[in-house]
Amino acid sequence: MKRALAILFLVTFLTSCDQLNKALNTTNEVLTEMEKTNGITQSEATQGLKEALAKGVSYGTGLLSVKDGFFKSATYKILFPPEAQKVEENLRKFGFSGTADRMVEAFNRGAEDATGHAKEIFLSAINQMTIQDAINVVTGGEGAGTAYLKRTTTDQLREKFKPEIQKSLDKVQVLVLWEDVMTTYNKLPISKEQINPDLNEYVLGKTMDALFQTIEIEENKIRANPMERTSDILKKVFEYADKNR
Repeated sequence: MKRALAILFLVTFLTSCDQLNKALNTTNEVLTEMEKTNGITQSEATQGLKEALAKGVSYGTGLLSVKDGFFKSATYKILFPPEAQKVEENLRKFGFSGTADRMVEAFNRGAEDATGHAKEIFLSAINQMTIQDAINVVTGGEGAGTAYLKRTTTDQLREKFKPEIQKSLDKVQVLVLWEDVMTTYNKLPISKEQINPDLNEYVLGKTMDALFQTIEIEENKIRANPMERTSDILKKVFEYADKNR
């Protein structure tokens, strides 16, 4: 009886192993066929996407971190915070344009200086990304990679980048200049509202918006122009994306 049960168990076990091996072989065949069908693996898609975003980061930080990268930009120049624009209007109206100009320049010089520290922060975030849906992102059309990066890393980036913004604004004495602005404004013969914007948070937000926009510009160049695909992996991944739009 015991011998019969042992034989039955052995037959059942071997049958199960055989079915398991067949299932594993079938899965491997399906995965191999998927890779052939897709033309790229998820690993390649991930590598290509990271390289495209890293290229965008290098472009964006290089563009914005130089002198006048923000200050002379028609697109990214940082102006007074919305809640303080009435302050600026009245300063200029009563002949204190120089005070307003110094404040605006300080915002932008602070952003330019801080952006020089942003590259490593962004690259670190990109390298740590785990992208399960990499192929879908690659084929997602304009800005899909940047949108993914923005959605998944913004909180982390803000936390790391905020101290750099604070240091840069301190370097150009933004709070001292703001005190000068408000002292002058409070002497004007007009009715006044209480205004105390968080300047660090404001410049941080404007700087990060500019960085994400420039990253997206470079990503879209790579998607649209084969000449911008400067490595074999970029060529392979985005040629695949072209075919699967």
